[in-house]
Amino acid sequence: MPAPQIETVHQHIAWSYANLARAHAAIESGATSYGRIHHIIRSKLFKGLTSGEMSIKTLYDDEKVKLNYPQACCYCGDISSLCIDHLIPKIKGGNDHSDNLVWACKSCNSSKRDRDLLDWCQHKHTFPSILLLRRFVKLVAQHCDSHGLLDDQLTDTVEQSLPFKLLLLPYEFPALSTLVLWVPAKKIDATEAGD
Repeated sequence: MPAPQIETVHQHIAWSYANLARAHAAIESGATSYGRIHHIIRSKLFKGLTSGEMSIKTLYDDEKVKLNYPQACCYCGDISSLCIDHLIPKIKGGNDHSDNLVWACKSCNSSKRDRDLLDWCQHKHTFPSILLLRRFVKLVAQHCDSHGLLDDQLTDTVEQSLPFKLLLLPYEFPALSTLVLWVPAKKIDATEAGD
């Protein structure tokens, strides 16, 4: 399926989410390149999301991820000096609900500050883990839905004051070999642990 004509905020979020689902399926299957089944997943999901026959899943699965993976920075995997980070910064309207909160080391939290997640990742020349990106896209979708923006023209949102950079939601992803579902926790060296 060639890239569809994207006009509305809803279509933009749906296309990004569908590409995310394609990457997720490919990584989970151990694929080194996208196959026919991965493209079918993307196509069917985009069609279902834009027609209203399907919807983006709730953040429940993402909360399970946060609980099941080791307690570590979701950006770099560091397990020391952890604090809580707001994916959508509180100063920009992000809330204190667990959906918007992730573990971050003090270094990443300090570096990210109140920046948009994807803007910060671009600045660092990194790409977020697939499951972190999925959580972020869902938060963006929830915000746009609750503020009645889904049917707006995507070009009209550029001038709106949003707590994230909507246009940075990715359609294209780095090579599958460089993507991870979740950033693995860094092991502490015995000399660092004081043993």
